[in-house]
Amino acid sequence: MAGEAEPAVARLPAQPAVARLPTQPAVVRLPAQPAVAQRVVPSWTDPVPALASRIVGGPLGRHAVLGRHWFWTPLRVVLLFATITLAWGWLVKAPCLQTYRDSAGALQVDWRESRQYLAMCYSDTVPLYTAERLDHAGLAGFPYATSWVEHQGEPGEQVRYMEYPVLTGLYQWVAAKLAQTWVAIGNSSANGWLPSSAPAIVYFDISAVGLTAAWLGTVWALVRLSRRRPWDAALAALSPLVVVHAFTNFDVLATVLATTGLLAWARRRPVLAGVLLGLGTATKFYPLFLLFPILLLCLRAGRLRAGLQATAAAALAWAVVNLPVAVLFPSGWAEFFCLNIRRGADPDTLYTVVSTFTGWPGFDGVLRPGQIPVTLNLVSMMLFLLACAAIGAVAWAAPRRPRLAHLCFLVVCAFLLVNKVWSPQYSLWLVPLAVLAVPRWKPVLAWMIVDALVWVPRMAYYLGPEQKGLPIEPFLGAVLIRDVAVLLLVGLVLRDIWRPGCDPIRVSGEDDPHGGVLDGAPDARRTLPAEPAISPQ
Repeated sequence: MAGEAEPAVARLPAQPAVARLPTQPAVVRLPAQPAVAQRVVPSWTDPVPALASRIVGGPLGRHAVLGRHWFWTPLRVVLLFATITLAWGWLVKAPCLQTYRDSAGALQVDWRESRQYLAMCYSDTVPLYTAERLDHAGLAGFPYATSWVEHQGEPGEQVRYMEYPVLTGLYQWVAAKLAQTWVAIGNSSANGWLPSSAPAIVYFDISAVGLTAAWLGTVWALVRLSRRRPWDAALAALSPLVVVHAFTNFDVLATVLATTGLLAWARRRPVLAGVLLGLGTATKFYPLFLLFPILLLCLRAGRLRAGLQATAAAALAWAVVNLPVAVLFPSGWAEFFCLNIRRGADPDTLYTVVSTFTGWPGFDGVLRPGQIPVTLNLVSMMLFLLACAAIGAVAWAAPRRPRLAHLCFLVVCAFLLVNKVWSPQYSLWLVPLAVLAVPRWKPVLAWMIVDALVWVPRMAYYLGPEQKGLPIEPFLGAVLIRDVAVLLLVGLVLRDIWRPGCDPIRVSGEDDPHGGVLDGAPDARRTLPAEPAISPQ
């Protein structure tokens, strides 16, 4: 890490002439520091990085000296990995950034003949530029103040507004204004010194710059959260889900706020953690769920005051952002909530899987245009509450207080699995939490690959059989495989909770490095003696 004053020397136990990976987690021993500060070497403890290390000569040597390079710290290397992955992600979307001139000579986005599905480069960002009326010039088109009529003159006609939470909507509007300014300068420059394109394409690129910074911030926070295991953050930096979905929508704005919120909590700053989680909730709703594990574990540890401080700060931060918009533009502000109440089950949910393969008409039957799926809403909400109750029971009854990352991962998984919507980019929510909760490269990387590959049958399904695409059944089969992969990670987390000796974090002598005030705190509900440490491999 940057700023380390002395080198750290990696020491392996004596081995025979044939090099073998140690069976117990090995650590880098830092001189004059306690055991908890020792850094784990992934090429000694995990077969995936050990195999990948062959590219650069194999696992770290027994006499290797760490911490002496003036520039290439783990943080900078991991950020470089993330930058390369994000560049690849932009290139994956590049086929959808082509243009053509229509009959009037105007520059248009070239999505003719379903290019966005054939090239598998679809991004919500491009159509949202016009769909959310962000293309209005000047100060017009301000989110939540601008409305339009959808399905005018048809059954289900309704007035629509910006459908995203406040901070995400404002981010889109600012990006749109910057894009329009860029295009105006580009079109007015006599020598063409400023490259330009169709406004929607410039809007995508400007949005992508901010999203890139947000994901780099997420990775930075992950490295800081894992001071003994900084290389685990490379899983997020190199994730195939980032290649596919970093620029599909705006969800990385929420991941950076959620992850930095967890970092603030880990550094025992509950008020700042609450502010960041509250701002994250104003960007996407899922950071709100992370307060539930915080309160649960604070209750078990007798540190409830810190949990309440974080919750109060989150509520205040969310209110400061939302109240002005709610007061000035109540109908536009409420659109996010109204839309989520109105929409039915998305194709990539368990409800659609069961309905398609069994012929079941769904909880509400065939919905009329504009009809609210009341029963589906109630069932999905009750299932999530039941899952939270089960997670609470696990947190309270476990022989040792679970790590915060364990419960955060379980809560977000529960929401995604029982919710009536799992948009493909929602999987990015799980990436930082999986790195923290399941520090095992093989299962996490396997899930990421499976989840990223769901994009292929999804695009083929959107293309449709009439254009040589796929029917819905193969896509739903891929969705089921993804859900099974997520459930396997959930199983690993539950095993680590009930058998702490299997947890790679606790095997090395730590309690909860991400827990802040919870780390090392008394465990009021500890009922069983500590298990002997066993290898997580």
